[in-house]
Amino acid sequence: MLDLGESSIQGKAMRIAIGLLVGFVWSATVSADIPRTADGKPDFSGTYDSATLTPLTRPQEYGTNLYLTPEEAQALSETEAKLTAERNSKSDPNRTAPPAGGDGSPGAAGNVGGYNTFWIDRGTEAMSVDGKFRTSIIVEPENGQFPKMTPAAQAARAKLFAGFGRKNEGVAWWGDGPGPYDNMEQRNSAERCLMSFSGAVPSFPSLYNNFKRIVQTDDHVMILVEMIHDARVVRMNATHPAKDQRKWMGDSVGWWEGDTLVVDSQNFSSKTAGFVSGGETTHVVERFTLQENGDILYRFTVTDDTQWVTPWTGEYVWRRSDQRVYEYACHEGNYALGNIMRGARLLEQDSVAGAGGG
Repeated sequence: MLDLGESSIQGKAMRIAIGLLVGFVWSATVSADIPRTADGKPDFSGTYDSATLTPLTRPQEYGTNLYLTPEEAQALSETEAKLTAERNSKSDPNRTAPPAGGDGSPGAAGNVGGYNTFWIDRGTEAMSVDGKFRTSIIVEPENGQFPKMTPAAQAARAKLFAGFGRKNEGVAWWGDGPGPYDNMEQRNSAERCLMSFSGAVPSFPSLYNNFKRIVQTDDHVMILVEMIHDARVVRMNATHPAKDQRKWMGDSVGWWEGDTLVVDSQNFSSKTAGFVSGGETTHVVERFTLQENGDILYRFTVTDDTQWVTPWTGEYVWRRSDQRVYEYACHEGNYALGNIMRGARLLEQDSVAGAGGG
């Protein structure tokens, strides 16, 4: 056995060799072939595509298995390509009209008449990290599912989604009292084009509009989320304001840990409450690591003791793209919101007339 003591010649030589090896590894890590700013920080500026066939939560059949086999990943891509081709095939010009209310098939085609995948862009393959295909974006808990919700959060979730999926019966089912369509501010933030359908903090892949645009300076990092054109401004090396200063997407401050950009988001508004957020009590920590191929490994942890019994963590890749992000002018063309209000008034008028009041 080698003597690595201070007085040993062999020991000194071994320590020098180990030191050189560690220095080489460290040097290789910090001098990786990635774009950098003038002050040596990784330069994230650019456009990224976060579309992926990997779901947020893991299909039950995979259990605690985080990885797909290459064959499973290939089959997933082939199935998606086949379905896309089928949906985009030419329609029979002699087909009859669908039955009133749709034909009952899942998705838009069975409800409002979507006839192809023109607006759908959810990716063509499973997401890969370090050469391994993932079964889910969520990596903690180990089963790839959301952790258990608190009783209070379950009750709030039930109230939030109480009217979702209710069949349009063509009548003012809410009666004479206050209804869910009395004014526009009652409608959720997605219908009002106020926040991304797929979330901005943290950000998830969606059925379409999966591009991100990052603009980086010494003091700020702006992340433009294509869906609903949310623009996040991360203040570098700053502190959060007082808790009573709340924002729709929270207050985000960032700092560097080596070559990883860490972003801490707090001070969310109660109006932010939705699918994964409890609103004011939510705390999100994101980690952005630039890869040598230009992609970003995006990792996030959500903590909210009022919403989830434990924190949960997700991870996926934003792929560098040479595409441009065009404006998603949702509210500017949001005729549906006005039509929701007008439709409700017509149904209420019909209800009054049917009761002999008109």
